Amino acid sequence: MTPRTAPFGRTLCAMVTPFTPAGALDVDGAARLAAHLIAEGCDGLVLNGTTGESPTTTDTEKAELITAVRAAVGPGVSLVAGVGTADTRHTIELTRAAEKAGADGALVVTPYYSKPPQESVEAHFRQIADASGLPVMLYDIPGRTGTRIEPETMLRLAGHPGIVAVKDCSYDFLGTQKVLAATDLAYYAGCDEHILALYAVGAAGCVSTVANVAPRHIAAILDAFASGDTARATELQLRAMPLIEAMMAAGLPGTVTAKAVLNHLGLPAGPVRAPLLPAGEEPTATLLAHHRMLT
Repeated sequence: MTPRTAPFGRTLCAMVTPFTPAGALDVDGAARLAAHLIAEGCDGLVLNGTTGESPTTTDTEKAELITAVRAAVGPGVSLVAGVGTADTRHTIELTRAAEKAGADGALVVTPYYSKPPQESVEAHFRQIADASGLPVMLYDIPGRTGTRIEPETMLRLAGHPGIVAVKDCSYDFLGTQKVLAATDLAYYAGCDEHILALYAVGAAGCVSTVANVAPRHIAAILDAFASGDTARATELQLRAMPLIEAMMAAGLPGTVTAKAVLNHLGLPAGPVRAPLLPAGEEPTATLLAHHRMLT
């Protein structure tokens, strides 16, 4: 199946939010990291997402980050801003602030903790999509939110002109394909182990945490498949699996593992914010060993 139009680019990095050693927002570091990621193969960035430590950054910091990154990468790079919260009113406020700061799209996660029924989930997303001029990327990650965006709900939401994409972390490959087959929604693999598999059945690209530390490699997977070299795409995906597993499935959050590698590489990252703790020596050594395999 031919991958569909990618409204926000094809290889998006779920960028970490750099902090200073004292834990403040590192605006200059964020600008440098963003420029580096674009130069190394990403064609879009997701800011203020899970990997960007959105639960522990303030509304002001979120807007400052978007403004700084927009200035660093210029108008030609897609910036999708994480705006989702458990509160519809707050999410609308963040969406409008992101639009004002220069974002091109809004990443909206399912409201968490309150476990709303599907009728409420649908109403929430429709209100966000109606609240600004930003196109919406739905973020389906029930492992964190406790609530799916059920395929039937996704099918109804696909009819809203402001809802154009999905970041898929549902781990429901059948449900994802049902929506892909019936709608024009642009799906982005939100789990790095699914990048090639989802792209092969028609996704638009990926939103990758691993791209923080291996942007060229992640981009190359999609480039190879798009050019028709499926064997090369498979080889590249499988080569990345040890690093993907170490970063995303070995017990530490992707924010922690990405920052451990970035700090070792001398790129802007800094510490994580509590309640997260930095990676210890042993997991960092494992991460770096797997990273060296790709470089």
